[in-house]
Amino acid sequence: HVSGGPYDISKITAADPGAMEHATMPPWGALGAPHHWGESEFGYYLATDKWVIRKHAQMLTDAGVDAIVFDVTNQFTYKKEYMTLLKTLADIKAHGGRVPTVGFLCPFWDPAKVVHELWRDLYGPGLYSDLWFRWEGKPLILADPDRLGMGQGTAAQNSAAVIAPGHTLGQTFTTNAPFLTAAGRFPTYEHKGSAVTLTLRREGPQGEKLVSRRFVNITDNDWLRISLPKPAPAGRYYLEASEPLGTVGWWSHTDQSYSGGPAFADGAVAPGGRTIDFSTESDDNTRIRSFFTFRKPQADYFQGPTGPNQWSWLEVAPQHVFKNDRGEKEQMSVGVAQNAVARRLGSMSEPGAHGRTWHAGARDTSPGAVDRGLNFAEQWENALKQDPRTLFLSNWNEWFAGRFDEFAGTKLPVMFVDEFNQEFSRDIEPMKGGHGDDYYYQMASYIRRYKGARTPQAASPAKSIHPTTDFTQWASVAPEYRDDIGDATHRDHAGWNNVQQYRNDTGRNDIVAAKVARDSENVTFYVRTDKPMTPWSDPWWMLLFLKVKGSSPNWEGYDFVINRTSGDPNASVLEASLGGWKWRKVGMVARQAAGSEMQITIPRALLGLPRGDGPLRLEFKWADNFRSEGDPMAFTLNGDAAPNERYKYLYTTGH
Repeated sequence: HVSGGPYDISKITAADPGAMEHATMPPWGALGAPHHWGESEFGYYLATDKWVIRKHAQMLTDAGVDAIVFDVTNQFTYKKEYMTLLKTLADIKAHGGRVPTVGFLCPFWDPAKVVHELWRDLYGPGLYSDLWFRWEGKPLILADPDRLGMGQGTAAQNSAAVIAPGHTLGQTFTTNAPFLTAAGRFPTYEHKGSAVTLTLRREGPQGEKLVSRRFVNITDNDWLRISLPKPAPAGRYYLEASEPLGTVGWWSHTDQSYSGGPAFADGAVAPGGRTIDFSTESDDNTRIRSFFTFRKPQADYFQGPTGPNQWSWLEVAPQHVFKNDRGEKEQMSVGVAQNAVARRLGSMSEPGAHGRTWHAGARDTSPGAVDRGLNFAEQWENALKQDPRTLFLSNWNEWFAGRFDEFAGTKLPVMFVDEFNQEFSRDIEPMKGGHGDDYYYQMASYIRRYKGARTPQAASPAKSIHPTTDFTQWASVAPEYRDDIGDATHRDHAGWNNVQQYRNDTGRNDIVAAKVARDSENVTFYVRTDKPMTPWSDPWWMLLFLKVKGSSPNWEGYDFVINRTSGDPNASVLEASLGGWKWRKVGMVARQAAGSEMQITIPRALLGLPRGDGPLRLEFKWADNFRSEGDPMAFTLNGDAAPNERYKYLYTTGH
């Protein structure tokens, strides 16, 4: 929904601290226009940028994320965007890469249109079926299965009729097609613990009872929906409310009757009409119901589940556990921040919202608190204690929100509901400046605590590697450290509003595998690329970073770098960190390279390691065309790094 811009709220308010007090254009975009809370490390990109999608898939998979849930809650499916996502993931998978699967979060209250469009365009034709997120043996869709039909009825209301103890209210309706559910809208006047019984009958108040259900802890002004075990045929039906507990009303219209049938009070016809909603069925609905595993999404941040087989997408702490119909702890949400204000739904730009620093019931205003992920950590710790089957993280890359002047009964000159600025935003994807990639690695760390991690493979016995280009001598050396194949791609795609064309052609040598060998005198590193390497004289060619001691001085934990400066055809320059991106030459080390393979032999003495085969622990990283004087985000943005991003390979002899 590009509409001008990009309008960066953080930049606007930095330039004009009083900008939130006036709605002038400029600096703001039009009312309703999307505004970015900040800038992604990948820029103000569009969701059709395949280069960005590749990076996202790589980062999420590396962190242990199993599935991406595509947000279609605003009644748009964004077919062009999700097809680009699926096509890109399929290409990665076809080249041997790992990728998350994909599911959809549908509109909370009226999912029928979106579910039917997804069925028509994606699931029905069977497109990219190997990329569907499956749960309980079927593709998962987050939608209320009781609201798949095309809604009919009336929402007209001007007052609420209170349901008195011992009395009943009702509304008849007529359907010309089979239907499965019926609902009315009931206020509780903000009273907690209210309850009511709904009964569905044929014809009218004295007709055959088809189904009855007790609703407890009603949410104020919610549509309460009763479901039949199977579709009922076309005809005339009657929905009745009785047995109130607390204060419960039925939203009605006193002087506007409903064309589908009269309203009732205590079994007698009453003036006006009551809110009523019923969903007609179709053959497609029957197929859809049997095709998916449904989980009803709970929109509320506070209430928790109102029944089994529901999932949350975002809640305030402490979050609820959502159980399936077998009573298992199936799901919880873990959020970075919440647009909750004083136990109500609010906007991120309102004072009191639960931002990134919110924890233990208050905002932490200490310096640097926004970088520490306090809200996120509190939610993670709650989830780890409960240990449900799956966690829903909210969220990865929302980035922008429309500008409003009113939301949920609050009016301000300028308002942003879901995203506002660095503190009041909930994206995990790295931002440019600010907290950078802190939240990404916080997520990765907690995912490992939740899911576990493999025990690192111990190194094979010591072996001397001869200075030769016969790389078959590496066949018996283990472990082999692998990197994604095909990720040294180039970027050329328009950014937001076509203001900028994003280009990146630094992808060059695609690193696919690495090994380490040692003997009493040397440590030797091996690397292999997908295709023959470019010449050693190329700038930023095949850098090798080493963490040997992990003591100061270092750069990002690395004590040494090799190939940062050019050596000669058969030797590389070994440099030691002076602290930060400052290096001193230690010496020259032997290098042999041919085709797509290379080995570098480093004497132990140059690394400060003792001779012999004592315990050895090294962390290392290869990076080609890094192109940065010290910004570690270049591992993500430029060339190819193995492993990806800031991750390191661990080599240990296991002694």
